[in-house]
Amino acid sequence: QVQLVESGGGLVQPGGALRLSCVASGRIFSINDMGWFRQAPGKQRELVAVIPSGGITKYADSVKGRFTISRDNAKNTVYLQMNSLKPEDTAVYYCKAAARARSYSALHDYWGQGTQVTVSS
Repeated sequence: QVQLVESGGGLVQPGGALRLSCVASGRIFSINDMGWFRQAPGKQRELVAVIPSGGITKYADSVKGRFTISRDNAKNTVYLQMNSLKPEDTAVYYCKAAARARSYSALHDYWGQGTQVTVSS
């Protein structure tokens, strides 16, 4: 199976920056879309950004111009550079990858365990 492990979360002051990383490992034949989602207390999980294996990235309106998603296919890794952070960015951030474990496997969504991002003075 495919495992996703996030890192890079933490406590940062408003206006600060953080860089999240997510590494996919295990039995991987191919990875299509990779993305970041977040869930704040009492709210539904929402899309932050997604990057296809080839194509145009997509961002939530609330993070456009502040966050940048990128990926290193050779390392099966996706990144989220978060700049100009605001208190409303506080949430648990989850990585998701749409991947095939084998050439004949169906495409399946895999999730990481989440990493906490807290923006507070």
